[in-house]
Amino acid sequence: MAYGLVFAQFGLLAVLFWQIYQAWPALTFGSVGVALLAASVTLAAWALVSNRPGNFNISPEPREDARLVTFGPYQWVRHPMYTSLLLFAGAMALAIDGWWAWYTWTVLLLVLWFKSAMEEHLLTQHFSDYALYRKRTKRFLPWIW
Repeated sequence: MAYGLVFAQFGLLAVLFWQIYQAWPALTFGSVGVALLAASVTLAAWALVSNRPGNFNISPEPREDARLVTFGPYQWVRHPMYTSLLLFAGAMALAIDGWWAWYTWTVLLLVLWFKSAMEEHLLTQHFSDYALYRKRTKRFLPWIW
C-alpha cells in the first residue's frame, strides 16, 4: 500500500507535467500562481535545510535511523513537503486553467492525505513523542488543517 501511494503521487505529478506540456504556449501564471510557486519552492527548500541528509524518505515508512524534526517549517506543519507539492500543483492548475488540472490536484490531495495518515501511524510507533508533536501541529496548513 505504501509504495502504491508513492506511485500514485508521482503518477499524478507526471499527469500534471503532461498537462503543463500540452498547455505550454498558453500558460499564464498571474500573481497568485507566481506567489504559489514561490511559496512552494521556499517551503520545500526550508524543509530540506531543516532536515539532516538522509532523513527524508519518499515512502511513508520512517528510516530506521530517522530523527523527528520539530523545528523549521515542522514546528507548524507535520508534512511541509506535501504542502509544497500541493502549492506547486495548485499553481500549475491555475496556469493550466482547466477542470482536468483541478481534478488532478484534488486526487493528489487525497493521495497525500492517505499517505500522510499512513506515515503518521508509523511515526507514532517509531517515535514515543510523535503523538504529542501531532497534537500541537497541523497536517498541511498551519493553524488551520
